Amino acid sequence: MGIQNFPAALQPIIQQGFLEREFQQALRSRLGYRAVADRDEIAVGIGETLTKTRAGLKPSVTTPLSPALNTNLDNGLTPSSWGVEQYTLTLNFYAATADLNMVTSRVGIASQFLQNAYTNGEQAARSLDELARNALFNAYFGGNTRVSATLASAGPTIAVDDIRGFQTIFVNGVQAAVSSGNPLAVTIGSDSYTLIGAAADSVNTSTTPYGISGELTFGSNVTVADGTGGNSVQAATASAILRPGGRTNTTLLQATDTLAMGNLLDAVATLRKNAVPEIDGVYNCYLDPVSARQLFADPDFKTLFTGATSSNAVFQDGMVNDFLGLRFIPTTEAFVQQHPTLANLHIRRPIICGQGALIEGDFAGIGADDVAPKDSIVTIVDGVAMVTREPIDRLQQIIAQSWYWIGGFCAPSDTTTTPLTVPTATNAAFKRAVMVEHVG
Repeated sequence: MGIQNFPAALQPIIQQGFLEREFQQALRSRLGYRAVADRDEIAVGIGETLTKTRAGLKPSVTTPLSPALNTNLDNGLTPSSWGVEQYTLTLNFYAATADLNMVTSRVGIASQFLQNAYTNGEQAARSLDELARNALFNAYFGGNTRVSATLASAGPTIAVDDIRGFQTIFVNGVQAAVSSGNPLAVTIGSDSYTLIGAAADSVNTSTTPYGISGELTFGSNVTVADGTGGNSVQAATASAILRPGGRTNTTLLQATDTLAMGNLLDAVATLRKNAVPEIDGVYNCYLDPVSARQLFADPDFKTLFTGATSSNAVFQDGMVNDFLGLRFIPTTEAFVQQHPTLANLHIRRPIICGQGALIEGDFAGIGADDVAPKDSIVTIVDGVAMVTREPIDRLQQIIAQSWYWIGGFCAPSDTTTTPLTVPTATNAAFKRAVMVEHVG
């Protein structure tokens, strides 16, 4: 059997000399974002999109009922109701496969079948973690951007780097397109304007991860001073993004703006102001190794552990756990990008999450008997179907090893939590996570 009959990608594993008969595993990414998601099972037969409704609270009553008004059938009371808000989960189909010739594979140095299974499993886990990350950051980037091109003269339309968070507004708990009938208050530079429309560019030039560049149109002219390139643009319902030195957008970050313990304490305070529930007693902080290293170099952090012995678990592990009200979870899937304006610098984005920051919807029909017969080789692992198809070619030699997942992720909003029901709450539409941007 000639080696030339093998696919080019597999030929290096077949040699005439002696090789160790076991594959060495490649480096693999450190995952974690999917773990923060609350899981919902999406029932069979209800379509591919599911809308869920969350009930709000009624404002507190601190004024006593007047005895003079306590008359008639209504006792002087005016009926009031609680608000609602909705979020939508959309199911999508994700899958990948690999073929294996069981006869020719016997020439190889080790079991390609087992290696295919391992590689498929790692690919599936990493894919779902990135889907979770993208859904989380998509919501928490929202409402924060900057002017991308200076206005030549005062006008109602400005170009911005990212229109996420400016396209819709919640009306009675339901997302509606921003328009003159559903306007959104937006601060540009140092002044406030009324947004009445948002449109994406035909060619996306955004420098923000998965951002959507476009134009914002307002009900009045934006001044040239406010519409100058690089100025911050923030919606009244913007998600919380904290930056060292109080920087108001990504491009303003400087080389000295590294991660500090104070940034994380501010994030915890923001979550607690919004009454966001903790995850087993603390909030999850997802950060990459460089962000973690900067934390150890922070003077406040070092002062806190002055005199700590070498047996201290914080320094033994090189990472903090369940500390400062946070559970630190290292990940290599964090968004890292080149600084938009400064060479050789990168922007890093730890994100601190509370319970309910993300919802995962898993389709209940994955691996159902009427789809996958009982004698088929289908195994459900953490919600993902791992499938081995028997050989159906003429020589009955080629099997297919595949995986698939049907589901989706979304970040639910908390617009019904307002200062009327929780006095310390912010106006952010999405309150259950706080992002920190810094240079590293």
